[in-house]
Amino acid sequence: MYWFKTLTQLTNLSKQRSTTKFTPTLFTLQHIHHFTTTTTTTGDGPETGLGPTKKTEKPRVVVLGSGWAGCRLMKGIDTSLYDIVCVSPRNHMVFTPLLASTCVGTLEFRSVAEPIARIQPAISHEPGSFFFLANCKGVDAKNHEVHCETITDGLKSLHPWDFKISYDKLVIASGAEASTFGINGVKEHAIFLREVHHAQEIRRKLLLNLMLSDVPGVSDEEKRRLLHCVVVGGGPTGVEFSGELSDFIMKDVQQRYSHVKDYIHVTLIEANDILSSFDDRLRVYATNQLTKSGVRLVRGTVKDVQPKKIVLNDGTDVPYGLLVWSTGVGPSSFVRNMDLPKAPGGRIGIDEWLRVPSAPDIFAIGDCSGYLESTGKPTLPALAQVAEREGKYLAELLNKIGKAGGGHANSSGDMELGDPFVYKHLGSMATVGSYKALVDLRQSKEAKGLSIAGFASWFIWRSAYLTRVVSWRNRFYVFINWLTTFVFGRDISRI
Repeated sequence: MYWFKTLTQLTNLSKQRSTTKFTPTLFTLQHIHHFTTTTTTTGDGPETGLGPTKKTEKPRVVVLGSGWAGCRLMKGIDTSLYDIVCVSPRNHMVFTPLLASTCVGTLEFRSVAEPIARIQPAISHEPGSFFFLANCKGVDAKNHEVHCETITDGLKSLHPWDFKISYDKLVIASGAEASTFGINGVKEHAIFLREVHHAQEIRRKLLLNLMLSDVPGVSDEEKRRLLHCVVVGGGPTGVEFSGELSDFIMKDVQQRYSHVKDYIHVTLIEANDILSSFDDRLRVYATNQLTKSGVRLVRGTVKDVQPKKIVLNDGTDVPYGLLVWSTGVGPSSFVRNMDLPKAPGGRIGIDEWLRVPSAPDIFAIGDCSGYLESTGKPTLPALAQVAEREGKYLAELLNKIGKAGGGHANSSGDMELGDPFVYKHLGSMATVGSYKALVDLRQSKEAKGLSIAGFASWFIWRSAYLTRVVSWRNRFYVFINWLTTFVFGRDISRI
């Protein structure tokens, strides 16, 4: 166990200190050696970073991103063959299927966040492996370099600075960004649900509106606006959040905010059918269950988003106090601006082995990548299971290349790569609240297979996700949070 291992290490360290004098360790000298600093003069001043690796050193794999694809890749990389450098604006992976539960207090935020250093411990202790909190600004495929800028969260005392990292193999796993379809006001007034800080913002906004609506002097019309939660997008994320929100209203708001319980309600807006990828019978079940839980379903398209209301295409005004936007994802500005071939839809174009054909030693996985038209394969959906499977496959492929001596830059050549990547859909799951869920195990929308709904599906949904949580630590957190919520209700503290 982790605590026992730590205790043993501390005990051994204490014994060593009592019997030996301190001298610089080999690890320290190696770390300094591997962190080669290159200084170049540009128009903006000097740039530092990691220089190219030598033939006598382990080759370096640079991973851009810390999502499902990037983290599964780093977990599977053989660190005896490669050094790993991860560049990401966050130092953790988010277990997105359970993110909606954190918005209403069913789960704590740390239960869905797994530190990168726990996923790949080499980043913490190997002399040539690092994690850098930064954004990638560009890729120089000719010189095998990535250009990065540090993240400082707007601290006035610390200005961001640029640095370069030379790579032997580059894996772009930077994900995607929420699609706004160019609708005015979405980025300014809506909240997305893709990161932990989004869930924190939703929770704070929801609880603030509940407390403000209880203050004397607030009109009934303003109360209804403040307590109107609008969700745009009828995919799994939007449906699951609506279900969690309806549970929160029925089980917690009714008891603890009795003065305003009759004013709060949820509206789910979708242009077509909700959960379009699910079996027709399951969609009907989800519609009935959400309606029974008090969620109002509206079929329509958003035309404009204003500070206190949204306008639909038919001219209907929908006032809101909380607006959550969950309409799918598209290529990020970083991906759109890259000088690399693009797949249909604007993703980075890849071949059957997840390589970027025109750029040696560059691979792309996850939501940022898609098959080139020349492969004849359709673009895979932006799902966690797709990203995770691609990360696992690419880790095995890079390990094979490394063992064959092709780990360094421009050394893999025409090496035989083996079987290409093949994706098989394992099915879809979604919870709709009130201890009900949907499980669709068909491999495609047209295929036949098992599809069930109800309490049994909810039990399968929870069991499956509990086993898929990355670490035993977070599995324990999730289980205890679920148990605490069941016994004592959800936490309504606004922290």
